[in-house]
Amino acid sequence: MLALTVSHIFLLFLLYPFQCSCSLSSLNKGSFLSVEKHGEDVIVSSNGTFSAGFYQVGENAFSFAIWFTELHNHNPDNIVWMANREQPVNGNILLLDAGQLNTWSSNTASNAPLELYLKEDGNLVLRELQGTNILWQSYDFPTNTLLPNQPLTRYTKLVSSRSYSNHSSGFYKLFFDDNNVIRLNYDGPDVSSTYWPPAWMSSWDAGRSNYNSSRIALLDSLGKFISSDNYFFSTYDYGMVMQRRLTMDSDGNIRVYSRKNLSENWYISWQVILNTCIIHGYCGANSTCSYDPKKGKKCSCLPGFKVKNHNDWSIGCEPLFDFTCNRSESTFLKLQGFELYGYDGNFVKNITYKNCESLCLQQCNCTGFQYTYDEDSNIFKCFTKLQLLNGRHSPSFAGTTYLRLPKGKKFSKQEFVSVKDHVCLVQLSKDYVRKPTNNLVRFFLWISVAVGGLEFVFFVVVCGFLIKTKKKSSANQHSHDHHALLGFRRYSYSELKVATKNFSNEIGRGGGGVVYRGTLPDQRDVAIKRLNEAKQGEGEFQAEVSIIGRLNHMNLIEMWGYCVEGMHRLLVYENMENGSLAENLSSKTNILDWSKRYDIALGIARVLAYLHEECLEWILHCDIKPQNILLDSNFQPKLADFGLSKLKTRNKVDDNSTISMVRGTRGYMAPEWIFNLPITSKVDIYSYGIVVLEMITGKNPTMMNIEGDDGEVAYNGSLITWVREKKRSSTCWLEEILDPAIRTSCDLSKMEVLARVALDCVEQDMDIRPNMSQVVEMLQNNERLVE
Repeated sequence: MLALTVSHIFLLFLLYPFQCSCSLSSLNKGSFLSVEKHGEDVIVSSNGTFSAGFYQVGENAFSFAIWFTELHNHNPDNIVWMANREQPVNGNILLLDAGQLNTWSSNTASNAPLELYLKEDGNLVLRELQGTNILWQSYDFPTNTLLPNQPLTRYTKLVSSRSYSNHSSGFYKLFFDDNNVIRLNYDGPDVSSTYWPPAWMSSWDAGRSNYNSSRIALLDSLGKFISSDNYFFSTYDYGMVMQRRLTMDSDGNIRVYSRKNLSENWYISWQVILNTCIIHGYCGANSTCSYDPKKGKKCSCLPGFKVKNHNDWSIGCEPLFDFTCNRSESTFLKLQGFELYGYDGNFVKNITYKNCESLCLQQCNCTGFQYTYDEDSNIFKCFTKLQLLNGRHSPSFAGTTYLRLPKGKKFSKQEFVSVKDHVCLVQLSKDYVRKPTNNLVRFFLWISVAVGGLEFVFFVVVCGFLIKTKKKSSANQHSHDHHALLGFRRYSYSELKVATKNFSNEIGRGGGGVVYRGTLPDQRDVAIKRLNEAKQGEGEFQAEVSIIGRLNHMNLIEMWGYCVEGMHRLLVYENMENGSLAENLSSKTNILDWSKRYDIALGIARVLAYLHEECLEWILHCDIKPQNILLDSNFQPKLADFGLSKLKTRNKVDDNSTISMVRGTRGYMAPEWIFNLPITSKVDIYSYGIVVLEMITGKNPTMMNIEGDDGEVAYNGSLITWVREKKRSSTCWLEEILDPAIRTSCDLSKMEVLARVALDCVEQDMDIRPNMSQVVEMLQNNERLVE
């Protein structure tokens, strides 16, 4: 009997008395899984998306693996990780000694109680039961697949399987090279070569940057792939949260597969290389590849050669003749449109055909030569070949290959032998099959390329600017660029616990949770909000934070990531140097002059107009207050603490059924909350008006005690009522309500516009209140008039 056992050192296949574990949520120390019930005796993630256990890879042969749970679970498409892919074990072996028959180990040790736990994101984690110490996780040791938000780093690589059904390590690898560029490499039995980006092309020409040494890449749950070397793409179905996997396929191509649920078939939502004939090694030595977008690729032997194995073209072809070194017995067969990349014996420019032929004949090991005319330099080029590898046939190839063969024998061009491309093995939707030939899609792809080029130019400009800035600001900017490149990501609870020093530095507290200051491993300062309770399932929470992570506005706090683990829900934000608006308004240092306050009001109006009117999702903030308005180093406002559980569709803007409880803070809440009226964007506009009145007056609406000249409390009521009474009873009402800190130096015309806008926003009847785009227009027009 074979078993997976959790012990002090996590070993596979240890002998224990048999007991049926069936479907488990985790595996504790001393318990095991059995190969005798490999289809039933498994670990299953919390929502059932993933399973882990013994997977049958051959007749009576098993490997320990993780796979997407299926209705019919034996499907090679579903495997996302495999432990002993090189040494599948026989099901009828009786393993008597763990030390002698250790097939695979995680190489970890702990004396504490352990648990092997399969997370809902497909990560298999070995952790201590007491505390959060993770000893080992499968995410750190990928095989041929990356799952959404699983990083590929400088320490990891993807290695293809040998074939569709043979899960042992194949010949193709995706990894970061020593120049910080992500590459695809063919590492065959005899030769090794890089084919993407092309080895002859500099990283700069390929649109890559080798200046970012972080070396990290990931695919997010929405279908966007971003790499630190400036390579990125979005899948055809980008924007939808669904099951996805990025796989280093056995044919050397990287593909992203998607499906909505386990009852559907996988389809290809992106592949890195469209013309798969540029992949090295697939057709083997002495052969050539041709590609048809509809039929896939075909392999054939070069004239004078025959295939070694019809079932495995990577082995290549063997000669039908005995090669001679005698130049008088050699001739050359012209092959127009055939290219054989690499393994050149000589490269000579500005040479005649006869001299190129003679150069090959002088070399006993020369198997042929390639003779081309370079239009750019107006010269001929000669490449003599030592090996006939990476053959490709394309009518568009301008060069000509001359194959060295013995005289007196006739070798015709053999008929191409069709090869099943890996793409054909996947059940594709008809939409996908049509997409490559769809002119509209092609148009948008070209647009995407153009936009990508502009982004790259911008990146170059930014790099030039960074070189000229001071060291400290350069470091800070590099950190920000690093984030912008890597984007939104998922953090583990243990990572954030370390970052916040066990949540010891509290910087804020509200109804939704507590905010802590933290520092990430790359030295970025962050604010981490720990939500009070997990009201949503993991999938729903991830979907919402993913949407919020895609929001982008200069006056919106940038969310860098999140954590969802068990009952833990945390949000990771950029840290703001100047704290909150509330802190600055209550400060005695009087940093916020009238112009800063006006700019803050305008900035918040702009971001609310963005959330209410410009996003695809209709987002209500529901808690606009000075504590949720943060200020950066230049006192530019950033709206924070937004979005969760407040996403609504635009066609149901009057339906408040999705907001089941009163939200907001006393003193800033709109009347709709109290009188159970429909909740619309006007609740944010009301709160915004209160905040603007607070900035103008310096009075906190939650503590409306206004002293008279004699020091006694002369008024105790609402801020709105007090301002309106002043406006009605005094011609100098504006001077009387202004915060003393700005009263003597402000622009009264601007402040009057700001005050009137604020009063419009806090009307009792929500239909009278302006929308935020109207507020922005009023404040901007006033600025233009003054200027």
